Order: sequence, then C-alpha cells, then structure tokens
Amino acid sequence: MKKTAKLTSKGQITVPHEIRRALGVQPGDKLVFEKKDGNVIQVTPERARDPFEKFRGIENPGIPKGRKGVIRWMRKMRGH
Repeated sequence: MKKTAKLTSKGQITVPHEIRRALGVQPGDKLVFEKKDGNVIQVTPERARDPFEKFRGIENPGIPKGRKGVIRWMRKMRGH
C-alpha cells in the first residue's frame, strides 16, 4: 500500500485513513518514527507492554468487589 500525506508549515501530517486502519491506531494514539537504512523511515504504533493496560482502573459501578459481593448483586438483580 502506498499513500501520500502533505506536510504543513508546522511539520504536521494527516495519516491517511487506510494507513491508520492498517496500523490499528485511533485519535490520541502515539506513533514511533524510526530511521532505517538510507532514507527509509519505519512508522509503528507505540504499544503498552501489557495489552490490557488501557483498561486498568475501569470498574463496574454498583457491583461490589469479591465473590460474595458479586453473588449478592446477581441475586438482587434477578429478584431473589
């Protein structure tokens, strides 16, 4: 796949849609530019070491912690 992007006076580019999809990046993600041999630049998405890192701290509001708390919540939800 070969796509082009125009460089602005501030050194910014818009990554073409097809390239963003191929890299699996979304707004706010970071890209790493790495110079290889000659004029070759490799662009890769910056990934956290743990693929679940972005979910850290997300909770289920209203559901208590622990096995007993979850069982109580399930029974209450089911009307028992």
